[in-house]
Amino acid sequence: MAYHWRYQDENGVDVAGPQEEFTSKADAEGWFAGQWLGLRELGVKRVVLVEDGAEVGPPVPLEEA
Repeated sequence: MAYHWRYQDENGVDVAGPQEEFTSKADAEGWFAGQWLGLRELGVKRVVLVEDGAEVGPPVPLEEA
């Protein structure tokens, strides 16, 4: 299994972002927890976790808690 994040703008259009790959969902989520603010500063509005080409869940908006 390989996980990565897909980065999107406010309209759901894919945008550029770090091309990290993870061997587990937990590793991908842990990385994201430390990176979401920086991604938002790059203009990313939401992310989608992808496993082997299939979306794992709904888009996650990058909003302050």
